[in-house]
Amino acid sequence: MTHLHLPDGAAARDGYRCRIDPESAGWTHTSLRILDLAPGGSHTLETGDSEWILLPLSGAAEVVCEGARLLLHGRPDVFSAVSDFAYLPRDATARVDSAGGGRFALCGARCTSKLPLRYGPASGVPVEIRGAGRAARQVNNFASAEAFEADRLIAVEVLTPAGNWSSYPPHKHDQDRAGVESRLEEIYWFAIGEGPCGSARSGEGKCEGMGYHRVYPSGAGGPSDVLAEVRTGDAVLVPDGWHGPSMAAPGYPMYYLNVMAGPSAERRWLICDDPAHAWVRGTWPDEPADPRLPLYTAPSPEGTR
Repeated sequence: MTHLHLPDGAAARDGYRCRIDPESAGWTHTSLRILDLAPGGSHTLETGDSEWILLPLSGAAEVVCEGARLLLHGRPDVFSAVSDFAYLPRDATARVDSAGGGRFALCGARCTSKLPLRYGPASGVPVEIRGAGRAARQVNNFASAEAFEADRLIAVEVLTPAGNWSSYPPHKHDQDRAGVESRLEEIYWFAIGEGPCGSARSGEGKCEGMGYHRVYPSGAGGPSDVLAEVRTGDAVLVPDGWHGPSMAAPGYPMYYLNVMAGPSAERRWLICDDPAHAWVRGTWPDEPADPRLPLYTAPSPEGTR
């Protein structure tokens, strides 16, 4: 199902580098928009029937919404720091201004409740090391169900060191089973670290990296089947099925933004591992820690601006 893999630019429209809405995805709740702003650029968003989180991927921004002004300090890039963010309520108008320019993610979910506009400080983002050995990765839980209040939206960032696998063991969340599994539509948006290549080894430039991502049918929720080479700016839609691993090629660290929402009554990330590979989780206590992790940590409250 090649339409589930959207290479960089394939979903560009309406001024967004990537725009994925429930209508274009063929599902009911989850949205993602990637916004590039030139220095001095501005963008206005009507939130409509969805709640949104504005997350700087690179650069800083100022957000004006519901009579309030929020300053997002942002970060140089996703591989160097945790970012602060802004929660934008449904049925509102928000303007985003960026003096220096940058790239920004708008993570969205259709919702029923209107929660207030809020600022999420970088210092409040829980940073988790998940897995071990070559399955070790870093998770920035900026909008996980446990870390941040929202009506439907769940969003996290995952950083996988070069040569490691993440989203592993493969897992699914395509059925609504109380206390066991929640039904969630999910978007992966990727950025791949650069490395030296050719004459770049002498410091003249960088080489674009790549990674790989897998989705396959679970037998319960639908026929989704993807094996994709992914590069910076690519997105993969996961309406159903086992998903994982996400594989970072040697030499190229991998980042992905996960955006999820669904119809389950309770906002929870409940997953089931593929029984064929679930045993891998039991080996982690005996695996060594990856000394490269964490790639970075959230700043202390005293270090915020």
